[in-house]
Amino acid sequence: MGISPLEEFIPMSPLPTDIVRQGQPSRSATRVACLRAVHQLLDEPLVLHDPIALPLLGMRTEAALRDDPFALNDPVSRGLRAALVARSRFVEDELARRVAAGVRQYVVLGAGLDTFAYRNPHSGEGLSVFEVDRPETQGLKQNLLAEAGIAVPSSLKFVPVDFERDELAFALQRAGFHADTPACVSWMGVTMYLTADAVLRTAGTVAGFASGSSLCFDYRVPVATLNPIERAVSEFVEQQARALGEPWVSSFDPALLQRQMIELGFTSAESPTPDELNARYFAKRRDGMRTGGGVRLMCAAK
Repeated sequence: MGISPLEEFIPMSPLPTDIVRQGQPSRSATRVACLRAVHQLLDEPLVLHDPIALPLLGMRTEAALRDDPFALNDPVSRGLRAALVARSRFVEDELARRVAAGVRQYVVLGAGLDTFAYRNPHSGEGLSVFEVDRPETQGLKQNLLAEAGIAVPSSLKFVPVDFERDELAFALQRAGFHADTPACVSWMGVTMYLTADAVLRTAGTVAGFASGSSLCFDYRVPVATLNPIERAVSEFVEQQARALGEPWVSSFDPALLQRQMIELGFTSAESPTPDELNARYFAKRRDGMRTGGGVRLMCAAK
């Protein structure tokens, strides 16, 4: 008996870490993409309108999701879905503010199957987009784009990088990025897979960008700081990540991380609480959709 398209993209059995290291694309990236697509099918009102989310997954997976989106509507998947769409809206709201202030460069670190570049509302204002990720994940995405007939816009550059080993500034410069002009940088769903040193090193690189730049990212908080329900959910999701061969590595105390961002050279660092995010994006919903506190967001600006 063959596996379904959903099982193909969201495997629940362990995946040895060495397989991921030997050139396999990120499984977590495809899982995130499936959850973002289900948001388009089940949740009303939409927090993130994304007409690219479903076709990017390919015909088989799109058909499977449309046939039974409730396969990804268990309580944990609903909470993850809320966190994913909230983080996308958070950074895209920040980008809109920066574009209004004159920013014309948008960098998506760990882009995975992010769809912004293919529904870019700021293309008419000359916004350039740089998608940064592992070559294997970029290869998967480019294949899916081709299969779906989704054109790669001329404003987009793919930038292959290994965050633990490669020099981000050099890779961006080689792709046409201008460090002497401001940029908005998105770094979602990545830091928890990196060491704390690698996270701060990359944040430091962005802190060296021109005045007017900003960095939006999410980060895991220590499990000991969570309430019992959030702790159970966080531990379950962490176990799933480990089973996919992509274990979580780092966590940060919000107040300490804010201070570290300032020390790196940012002038401000905002890290909204879950209550603040729920008030901003999930207020007065009939479906009760809410985000939790296991992973927090931050926007550090210059």
